[in-house]
Amino acid sequence: MSDASGLLVVDKPAGWTSHDVVARARRLCGTRRVGHAGTLDPMATGVLVLGVGRATKLLTFLVGLDKEYTATIRLGQATVTDDAEGEVTSACGAPDAAVTSAALTDAVSALTGDIQQVPSSVSAIKVNGERSYATVRKGGVVDLPARPVTVSRFDVLARRPAVAEMPDGAAVDVLDLDIVVAVSSGTYVRALARDLGERLGVGGHLTALRRTRVGRFDLATASPLDDLSGRVEQAGVGSLTLISLVDAARAQLEVHEISGAEAVRLGHGQRIASRPGCGDAVAAIDPAGRLVAVLDETATMARARVVFEPATAASTGASQAPHPASG
Repeated sequence: MSDASGLLVVDKPAGWTSHDVVARARRLCGTRRVGHAGTLDPMATGVLVLGVGRATKLLTFLVGLDKEYTATIRLGQATVTDDAEGEVTSACGAPDAAVTSAALTDAVSALTGDIQQVPSSVSAIKVNGERSYATVRKGGVVDLPARPVTVSRFDVLARRPAVAEMPDGAAVDVLDLDIVVAVSSGTYVRALARDLGERLGVGGHLTALRRTRVGRFDLATASPLDDLSGRVEQAGVGSLTLISLVDAARAQLEVHEISGAEAVRLGHGQRIASRPGCGDAVAAIDPAGRLVAVLDETATMARARVVFEPATAASTGASQAPHPASG
């Protein structure tokens, strides 16, 4: 497996950091060349896309994919981290009758679509050279600017009255909401929980989070980490099934079917003609069905942002010699 390349989609367990999963995958796959396409908090579970071998070069183009989550928001309590792992900062409570359906619908609507979101203070965003979460854990205060995100879906599936116990033993009525959201890259679901609670005037935080989809990769394509470990123990590294580079690229990127001669030119660091209307992340696939490169086709002549297969005329069947560099 050490020379294999492709994507490995993992169903991350709770309590593991994304780095923990990468470290385990390195051992399972027998290579140091493993990376991930977007972190999940330790409390979160679900889809984590890993790149193995040459597929680590593809991760850059997958980080920005839209994502979908199921989650539980607790109304009536706010925490310093906007999730259940942080210290409770306010607990005014949220009895079921106090949160009307109309008020909830209005608050959810205000947080749907193109919005400005202030990231959670315990995010990995750097402030003055230090991660925001590190500053907060030291007792510091960070002031993160709002940034544009898109919440294309925000549905409340169920509401469940509950009683939460405070550290001093007191009890407070809260309201748990089971939700599903589809969001653009860079959206913090914890921040949605916080902002929903603020709009309703009761405070809120996230108590559960499960990522169900990254782009077109969903839980149906993901394997629990224990299952992957079991396969390797029983049948060796070769039992792991990776999504090939070309299949991954076809699933997530625009595709430019190139000729063998064009594949050779790209392998020589030259440019080829762009197709009209294409973007800055286009998969160049040769006649042999190989992912040759990811192209930026926003100009007349396409340039390779990354080359995966340094093609030769023999490997592509091209009879045409490379043209001089253009553009």
